[in-house]
Amino acid sequence: MGVFTRISNIIKSNINDLLDRAEDPEKVIKQAIVEMNESLREAKVEVARSIRDKKKLEQKYTENLEQSNTWEKRALIALEKGEESLAREALKRKKNFESLAKSFKDQLDDQTNIVEKLKRSLEALDAKIEEAKRKKDLLIARKKRAVAKKKINETMSSVADNSVFNTFDRMEDKINELEAQADASVEMSEWEDGQSLDDRFDALETTDVDDELQALKAKLKKGRTGSAKTLR
Repeated sequence: MGVFTRISNIIKSNINDLLDRAEDPEKVIKQAIVEMNESLREAKVEVARSIRDKKKLEQKYTENLEQSNTWEKRALIALEKGEESLAREALKRKKNFESLAKSFKDQLDDQTNIVEKLKRSLEALDAKIEEAKRKKDLLIARKKRAVAKKKINETMSSVADNSVFNTFDRMEDKINELEAQADASVEMSEWEDGQSLDDRFDALETTDVDDELQALKAKLKKGRTGSAKTLR
């Protein structure tokens, strides 16, 4: 089981190192996937090695168990032949192989438990890696959205800065001043010509009154002339 603890510690150490150096979260995620895949390969090698050791123990157990059974059969043959002392020696051999078989059986049981635990741990690690792969794209997309949102907020903050609007206000005042100067220049030009726009309209109105006055005078003169003729 130590291999998985060691693998986990290595991954945590490397990831924490990246985080401590304030690395890009996207880089950290991708690096974590790479390290987890490497750890998975190492774990598979460890499991394969444990399975190989288990098979060796199975072979040793089987061999010693077969030898124990063989010497038991030989003891029976010796007894059948009346060779009790030989049967006794065969039984001693049988007991030795039986003891070895039991020892290998105990080791085999322990190794079988280890292999099963390693397999479950391997499956769990594989599942976590698959889950991490599924989350990777989602996390990267969330990171990109967060960066974009931050940039938008920074842009909006700069636009909302009063200094920007103050600049527009100053420019508007300056344009108003230029327009006023232009109007004054036109008015001065008309004044220098001797006749303002108002004066010109007044002249037009005066001309109309003068014409009407002349018409009345003509009418009055005509009336007097007619009266004189009547008197004659």
